[in-house]
Order: sequence, then C-alpha cells, then structure tokens
Amino acid sequence: MLTVDEIKLFIDEDDASVKKKHAREGERYYEADHDIRRYRLFYFNADGDIVEDKTRSNVKIPHPFFTELVDQATQYILSGEGPFVVSDDPDLQKELDNYFNYNDDFISELSDLITDCQTKGFAYMYALKGADDRIKFACADSLGVVEVEARFASDHKDHVLYWYIDRIDKDGNRIKKIMDWDDQQTFFYFQKDDGEIEKDMNEPLNPRPHVVYTIAGDRNTYCESFGFIPFFRLDNNKKQFNNLKPIKDLIDDYDIMASSLSNNLIDFDTPIHVVKGFEGDNLDELQQNLKTKKIVGVGEGGGLEVHTVDVPYQARQAKLDLDEKNIYRFGMGLNMSGLKDTSATTNMAIKAAYSLLDLRCKRLEVKVKRFLREIVKVVVDEINKANGTDYQAESVYFQFTHEIMSNEQENVQNEKTEAERKQVEINTLLSLYNVLGDETVICAICEVMDLDYDEIKDQLPEDGEKEVRQAEQALDRVVPEGGAADDEGTEGSAAGTSG
Repeated sequence: MLTVDEIKLFIDEDDASVKKKHAREGERYYEADHDIRRYRLFYFNADGDIVEDKTRSNVKIPHPFFTELVDQATQYILSGEGPFVVSDDPDLQKELDNYFNYNDDFISELSDLITDCQTKGFAYMYALKGADDRIKFACADSLGVVEVEARFASDHKDHVLYWYIDRIDKDGNRIKKIMDWDDQQTFFYFQKDDGEIEKDMNEPLNPRPHVVYTIAGDRNTYCESFGFIPFFRLDNNKKQFNNLKPIKDLIDDYDIMASSLSNNLIDFDTPIHVVKGFEGDNLDELQQNLKTKKIVGVGEGGGLEVHTVDVPYQARQAKLDLDEKNIYRFGMGLNMSGLKDTSATTNMAIKAAYSLLDLRCKRLEVKVKRFLREIVKVVVDEINKANGTDYQAESVYFQFTHEIMSNEQENVQNEKTEAERKQVEINTLLSLYNVLGDETVICAICEVMDLDYDEIKDQLPEDGEKEVRQAEQALDRVVPEGGAADDEGTEGSAAGTSG
C-alpha cells in the first residue's frame, strides 16, 4: 500500500501536469465556459495609467461549437442498430449481447467514455461486480484518476488513485474521497479541502478486496480479487490531447467577434444630439429634457440635429462566417448550415458533408476497438468460469455501423428503379425459357430475386409447363405492379408459355 504522504504527492503532481491542464480546459469548453466569460476592457486614462473600463458594454457570449462537435462524434459512432461486439459462435454471441450490445447501462457508460475521451484527451472505465454476480463497467471521471507506476511506489507495485468530491459539509468544506487500488484490494481515505489525508474509518472493510459477497442462507462474507487493477484507459491520441486543441483559437475568435458586434450595436444604439444656441443652465438639464420631455429650448438662430452611426457589421459578419467554416473544417465535424435544404440535397452531397466527421470517427474507432478488446478478455474469462466453456477472446471482433441522413425522395426513386430493373431481367429470362431450359432459368431468377435455389428446388413441379406457370404466378406476387416494364413482362411471359 502507499503511504498518505505518497498519495498526496502523486495527486498534487498529477493535478499540476500539462495533461490535466488541457483536460480541465476541454471540460470547460464542453460545458460552454469559454475564455470570453473572463474578457475585460481597459483604457489609458489622462495620467497614462491603464484602468478597466466598466462603463462600456461588455457582452460575453460563448458559442459551444466544441460541445456540438464532441456530441456529433459520440452519436455517430454509436448510431448503428446492429451489435458492435460480435462473435460467429451463436452461444457466445448471446452472452456478449447481455454484457454489451443490448445492455443499456453499458451503452450509456460507453457513450460517456467516448465523450470524456474527446473532451479531455483520455478516459477511464473501471470494472465492478453487480448484485447478479456479473461484471459491470462504469465510466470514471478522468480528472480524478492518477496512475502510479511500480518504479515510483514504495511497495514496488502498480497503483491507481481515484478521487472525487464526495460532499460538502455544513461548514462549506469539500470532502474528497480517495481510493487506492492495486491488483488485490482497495484502500479508502478522505481529505477535507487541502488538509491532511486520513484513513476513512466509516468504511466497514478497509482495505477491501475487489469483490465482497454473501450467499443466501450463509452469514459468512466471501472475498475475491480480480488479480489486476480494474481500470481501463481509452486515449484520444498518442499525446492524450483533446479535440479542442486545434480549434480553440478559432472558437475564441468567433466569441470575440460576435460579442464585439453586440457591444457595437448596444453602444451606438443611442443617437447623438447636436444642439445649437442652447438656453439653459447646464448640460445635465439638457440631458434630462431629452430623456423625459423630449423637448429642448434653443436660442435665436439655434437648432437641434440628430446623428446616428452606422455600425460596420459587414466585415464582422464575413469574419464570423469564415471562423464558423474553419471550426467545422479543422474540427472535422458536420456543418448542418452547409446542407441548407436537405430535401433538395442529393445523397452524394450529404455523404460528402459527412466525410470529415466519418474520417475523425473512424480514427477514434480504432482506439475504441483496442479498448473493447481489453474488457472483452475479462468478460470472456468470467463467462468461461461460470459456464465451464472454453471461449477465446480472439474469436470476438468489433464492427461499428453508422446512420446518416438521406434524401427520402431520392431513396424511393432508387428503389423504384431497382424494382423495374429486376422486372426487366426476369421477363428477359422467361422469354429465353425454350433456349436455356427450366432449371437454368429458375436458377437465374433466384439469383435476381436473392433467393436460395437449393432451398426451393424440392418444391418445384416436375412438369415444364406447370413450372413456367408457377414462375409466372410467383413473379406476379414479387414484382411491383404498375412498373415501367409491365407490358414487356406480359409479352415475355406469353412467349415463354406458348413454347
């Protein structure tokens, strides 16, 4: 086990690391807490000193592009309807479905894991035993996970420290719960704010093995260990940087441009009054009359001119459009505004719009598959132990299917064209019945209709004319009515029968 001094040292060093700094920044931007919220205005006063300007408008509007880009990728990866953990063995597939494919709890945790990985650059999932004596997986907040290598630990063992804010007491102190995991057991500690780390005496078992359970009718408590540290890491890239890094400056520029445009509209909304020959005591009286009475008095030859200022918004709007385009371009996301009217956009154009998002997700899927490989090994071992089987983790593979938008009108037209093509092919085959023979024609028709000839050949009549008539009846049932080749199909069928 680690000493409390070691635990505090490792947590403090990890908290000050560059990796965790970028991770916290990514989390801020995912939660729409951009740098623009801390934007301040300054000016030089008459003495040449720089002071903060608190009179001018200072609108602070964050634009959460990063949130959209992260959620796009997460939903795109998990958008397929079929299983993503697959085995060719039906019995093993059934077990895998219960653990992964049709387990809503796991899919929810996996969604959080992929989101966390893109946001912070790395993400963790840990294993635990459920009440049903099956391994479950939960996503851990990667900001609170600290990996300790054996060469730095006093006991020369690998450790994982996991901490999180458990509660805030009545005095406003943050109570941090700290767990020290090794390959056999877990030690529990707590820390009040930044004070000393103390052993948690409220835990009934401290240290506690990875698995603690009781058997019905038996008062004894049984303990087991996984034999490994039950934490699994998913990296976003080799350097563990988040997806914010290449587009942060573009998002900040967009925030400043949009907020500055709002400031200009606010500051120049009030017209400027030019008064000539003013009769009054002071300017305060003039300002009060303009605000309340809407009337001012002027002397002989005096007058009032009202001037407005045109805000030069065109240049800012062009810059905003350019920033938005580059954010989606370098962030490798789907820009919905670029699709305009989807009903009038071809499927080819839609696929092109998805190309960058698809490229980014395919790259991340490679790492997700590597991550899933590690937890599948644990699950397969548990299945073998419970059922007395000898399944191999290597026989399990992973496949992700994606669902994208499409032009429904174009899809219907394509289906109609495909049906008409099949109808023409079948009619042509029937017209060649006397030349090719019954078995050849039926085999070719089965190939066109995607049927298995070996499954239906025993049901076919031996008489040639009955065979053709039955083929015609089957054709009437499977080929849509009203197709472009109806007349041609009738002639072809008649020619085949008369032969």
